[in-house]
Amino acid sequence: PEAIRPRNKDATSRKILMSRRKTKRLSAAPNDVRAAADLLSKGGLVAFPTETVYGLGADATNDLAVAGIFEAKERPSFNPLIVHVATFEAAEELVALSPEARDLAMTFWPGALTLVAPLKPDAGISSLVTAGGSTLAIRVPDHPLATALLKAFGGPVAAPSANPSGRISATTATHVLAGLEGMIDAVLDGGACPVGLESTIVATDPAPTLLRAGGIPREEIEACLHRPLMTAEATETPTAPGQLASHYAPDATLRLNAREARPDEFLIGFGDIAGDITLSSTGDLREAASRLFSALHEADKSGRPIAVAPIPHTGLGLAINDRLTRAAAPRP
Repeated sequence: PEAIRPRNKDATSRKILMSRRKTKRLSAAPNDVRAAADLLSKGGLVAFPTETVYGLGADATNDLAVAGIFEAKERPSFNPLIVHVATFEAAEELVALSPEARDLAMTFWPGALTLVAPLKPDAGISSLVTAGGSTLAIRVPDHPLATALLKAFGGPVAAPSANPSGRISATTATHVLAGLEGMIDAVLDGGACPVGLESTIVATDPAPTLLRAGGIPREEIEACLHRPLMTAEATETPTAPGQLASHYAPDATLRLNAREARPDEFLIGFGDIAGDITLSSTGDLREAASRLFSALHEADKSGRPIAVAPIPHTGLGLAINDRLTRAAAPRP
């Protein structure tokens, strides 16, 4: 079925109202990484690349710094954040991993998997990160610049996607600046993110449950666990990031499963449907995932309604369709 989301006209006024600082664009050079780590240590906000999307980082133990994430993104405070750490051992200092969670971590970390696990009492994580809950979403990213920043900082970094809340995720530093320039302290420019979709989120207690489809296909996780995953539904009271019914949205209206463009529409193609641009002319889902958010950004700049060709509901197609469905949903 087709889904349409109404146009949001408030982005410009929001940026004018909130802009109040100079955002530095830093490189991957060691001295710039150190500068970014120093900003985090001082309670600043730093966007950085991961293999999935750019994250907006803050010291996960600093209440004021974490509050800055919610302010900059205009993110609802009931929506928890993912914490990024450099190593498996650092993750174990913060959460209690079940045997199944450990198997998943050992298989997919570093990588595009976030685990939701019970928070240890002495972890020191800000309650804003967990939205007051008793579990923590955590992962070890697989990107050299993210790893360098985490090691230079030496602690857990809370980092949702580096874009205004509910809008298209950022896969380049330019995307970050388009949405958050003047509202954060710096962005580490590491080029385009290779995976291009947020991490897959899984909880293993009390039963393995897929909370958000993402960069690691469901089938690979189920093969590791040797059993099927339960599926959590979209909700307005999320227990993990990425569960809101409306998310990842462009300004323009968005129509799904379109086999041809209507008058004045910008068509994002896939496979045999060429469109104005295509996610993958060969029908490669990995290529389509890596290009999804960049394509939505490009289509949104056209100022025209957006239509997207059908995407198969298999493998990474499940995550792509998840993002598109949320992007097309009516905004609250």
